[in-house]
Amino acid sequence: MVSIFSLSQAMKIMACLFKEKNMEFFGTAWALLPPVVAIVLALITKEVYSSLFVGVVVGALLIANFNPVETLNNIIVNEIGEGDDAKTVGFIHAISDPWNAGIFVFLVILGIMVALINSAGSSAAFGRWAAAHVKTRLGAMLATFLLGVLIFIDDYFNCLTVGAVMRPVSDSQRVSRAKLSYIIDATAAPICMIAPISSWAAAVSSTASDLDSGVTGIQLFIQAIPYNFYSLLTIVFVVGLVILGFDYGPMAKSELEAYRGERTGSLGNEEVGETEGASLWDMIIPIVLLIVFSVLAMMYVGGFWDSEADGYHSFTGSFGDTDASVALPWGSIIALVITFIYLLVRRVLTFKEAADAFVAGFRAMVPALLILTFALTLKLSTSALGADVFVAGLMEGAAAGLFKMLPAIIFLVALGLAFATGTSWGTFGILIPIVLPIFSADPTLLTIGISAVLAGAVCGDHISPISDTTIMASAGANVDHVEHVRTQLPYALTVAAISFVTFILAGFIQNWLVVLPIGIVLTIGTLFVLRSTVGKQSIVDREAYDQAA
Repeated sequence: MVSIFSLSQAMKIMACLFKEKNMEFFGTAWALLPPVVAIVLALITKEVYSSLFVGVVVGALLIANFNPVETLNNIIVNEIGEGDDAKTVGFIHAISDPWNAGIFVFLVILGIMVALINSAGSSAAFGRWAAAHVKTRLGAMLATFLLGVLIFIDDYFNCLTVGAVMRPVSDSQRVSRAKLSYIIDATAAPICMIAPISSWAAAVSSTASDLDSGVTGIQLFIQAIPYNFYSLLTIVFVVGLVILGFDYGPMAKSELEAYRGERTGSLGNEEVGETEGASLWDMIIPIVLLIVFSVLAMMYVGGFWDSEADGYHSFTGSFGDTDASVALPWGSIIALVITFIYLLVRRVLTFKEAADAFVAGFRAMVPALLILTFALTLKLSTSALGADVFVAGLMEGAAAGLFKMLPAIIFLVALGLAFATGTSWGTFGILIPIVLPIFSADPTLLTIGISAVLAGAVCGDHISPISDTTIMASAGANVDHVEHVRTQLPYALTVAAISFVTFILAGFIQNWLVVLPIGIVLTIGTLFVLRSTVGKQSIVDREAYDQAA
């Protein structure tokens, strides 16, 4: 059994080794300064590229102890430390990392798929079908939510697929791109985090698989689902918000503008074809191909069809052992090739138009790829500065306090770490090994503690401007990234506050059958209070516009 003390001692030794190499800021609160600077600048200036770059520069300066030559090395490419403890930093390492490169390829392929569908007129055909069947704003938002729930395999896949499919529908019903991106984001990571068959379940399982916790990684993940209050209550919140028909904060302004027919927040780089021969099936078939081949690819990479000598994996086990950065490009490129041939055979596209869509798809993904590159480089700096060491120290101090309050404290720590670093996977990768030994003697509290890590990681990821999932939600809805972050922040923080209360209760009650219903009641009650107070004006404004029109 790994103890929290041996883990913290190892981290202290690591901190000493780095300090011997003049890493004065390693393992201190300064490790979180670069992402905090980037986030604050992005929210103030509403310009994400320069804000992220400034954060990268601040991180490089701290790592180099303000040495100008080393700072430049840290921005471009460098290796800090020696041996197994070495940390890589810089743009080149961020781009060349196999996982990141795989995700980049996947994004480009999805961009090309969307461009092909648009060029063929499939989106327009789907829009015409939706206009005939989805008659209300409520229907458009609920359809977006349901599609987000159905595509639970991977959050990147979820964001981009749901965005591409539902943009024409939401636009036709005057739903703002900001609201669309919020619903996409709220049904991406939160849904993946409560789906036993998903890339997120695989990541959590692999994090806990080598730890002596008495259960397998996938068992731990499944046991934690009923206590993952942020993910579960976000679902309740989104459905309630849509049905009650109100908004508050910056979202209310965006929704009113969309209701008046003003397209605000859109990046305006969409090209939708109007091919006469296009049908609804030209949209459905490519999406189905993407889903089917992505699932098959994740099973294949996870070893589902390994030879008998190696031992067959179960369906769930193959998802636990898969590598999404390999599987998603693997599956999506097969879907792309078949879609390309299908649209040519259908004669809704010429060969030249289909080839041009490859360029258009890549071009459409450039903003998301650029933001993601900056964000990943910033994460490398944060890691090199020892954010995990700093957080381990916080958790060790918390362990000496009120034991049953720890789930709530862990939730806040995970939220803050994920918000500052922009990575939920990195957050539970850091915190799960720390939390396991703290609750080793109490299986129920262990489950609640793991759930607090996962819920806090999802929440922090949800509200962080430098989160890859947040970036993908913006790209999926084709909305300005800062606009998406700014408008969804009050909603996510509302659910976070309710989740914090439920984790306090869970530490003492330790029964999800009691705590989860309380959390649902609190969420619904909060929605009604918000509707009658800060959300009332949004309803009045829409009614006034209808009367004037």
